[in-house]
Formats: sequence, structure tokens, C-alpha cells
Amino acid sequence: MLPSIRSIAVDAYIFEQDSAPTHCARQTVVLLQHETSKFIGPDLWPPNSSDLNPADYGICDVMQGCVYQTLVLDVTDLKLRLTDT
Repeated sequence: MLPSIRSIAVDAYIFEQDSAPTHCARQTVVLLQHETSKFIGPDLWPPNSSDLNPADYGICDVMQGCVYQTLVLDVTDLKLRLTDT
């Protein structure tokens, strides 16, 4: 993914770790330290930081309940329901 990100964002991105085991693998951390200009490693970012998870994911269940009470007719109907909720 790094080549794709670089072609779009140049250096306008920051990699941050969320302490998932695959993200904290030594090889992954070393690669990101060398290949990205801005990197926040797993030891510098708390695993339950509100900055990593700013949304309360309980909201998704509430929105789904409101949006999908009846059959969605088309994309326009879906957009209207999402913006009205």
C-alpha cells in the first residue's frame, strides 16, 4: 500500500499503530520506521486512545435501526435516510 499512498498523499499522512498483534510485529514496525516519514509506533500510542477510536460504534447500530426499518428503494432513498437520521 505504501506506493499507492505515496502517489496520492506524498508526505501528508501519518502511520499510527493500534496495538493489533499483526501491526506490532517487529518486522512491521521496523519497515514503517524506515519507509514512512511520520510514524507513531505501538509503544508511543496507547491501545485504547480515544484519538484512535473517536466514534462511538454503538451509534452504528442505532443508525442501522433507523435507516433500515423499511426496504431501501435506491441510493437516493438511502442518502436521504442517512442525512435525516
